[in-house]
Amino acid sequence: MDDNHLGDFLCARRAGLRPEDIGMARYGTRRVAGLRREEVAVLSGMNADYYTRLEQGRERNPSPQVLDALSRALRLEADARTHLYGLAGAAPAGRPSPYPSPQVTPALRQLLDGYPNTPAFVLGPTLDLLAVNALAEALFVPFRPADNLVRMVFADPAGRSFYADWNRAAEATVANLRQATGQDPDDPRLRELVRTLTGHSPDFARLWAAHAVRGKTRDAKHLLHPDVGPLALTYQAFDVRDAPGQQLVIYHAEPGSPSAQALSLLGTLHATRHRAEPRGHTCS
Repeated sequence: MDDNHLGDFLCARRAGLRPEDIGMARYGTRRVAGLRREEVAVLSGMNADYYTRLEQGRERNPSPQVLDALSRALRLEADARTHLYGLAGAAPAGRPSPYPSPQVTPALRQLLDGYPNTPAFVLGPTLDLLAVNALAEALFVPFRPADNLVRMVFADPAGRSFYADWNRAAEATVANLRQATGQDPDDPRLRELVRTLTGHSPDFARLWAAHAVRGKTRDAKHLLHPDVGPLALTYQAFDVRDAPGQQLVIYHAEPGSPSAQALSLLGTLHATRHRAEPRGHTCS
């Protein structure tokens, strides 16, 4: 990872836009993917040389007005716009601490256990699994270990079969991780994770270079568990207000559906296995 995070993001988003996406006529042969720098500058109402300095990392402190103009020109959605502000060090006051605590409070752990019939877990900003309830532990049994969602998708052999639509899961996971660079691009955990996965997975490297940004909110998950078969679930993510950077994620199956029955069976199998595990012996 280099340190020109702002420039890399602008370049990637510029490359992802075609002239026709913004109602601009296409003239002649284009040697670059997406928009030219000069076109972004015109759309943003700024000098082309200034925009070039932004991309090249020679200018790193654009004003909020410039960031707003770039957000409009590059058609950034809410998560990507917030990410842009974070990269420029100009996020609105009250942004989360760049160094959130990795500790999950006892009260939050108790809340997790209050969802016995659905998987629930707490994520850190780099998608580390900080705490899980019993059913989430059962859900992630195929992974060794179930420690980080990005590693599980890209570096664990179980990932390709566990996620029924692996490509969609991979894109979403990288977009979720990219959001962490807006909080703290130099976070050692983030840098280590990206460096390791870039070397391990060409798919991760390609998706990371695209600079897509999307926070976890609500979405569908289609999983294939080796013990209970297909699971069609929906998840909802909630920010943990007293631990900025942490998210509570709850999976849910439609009541009475085959997936709800499969989750119930999974919980029973998990509890049975735990009861059957040998206990340690105490010397007399």
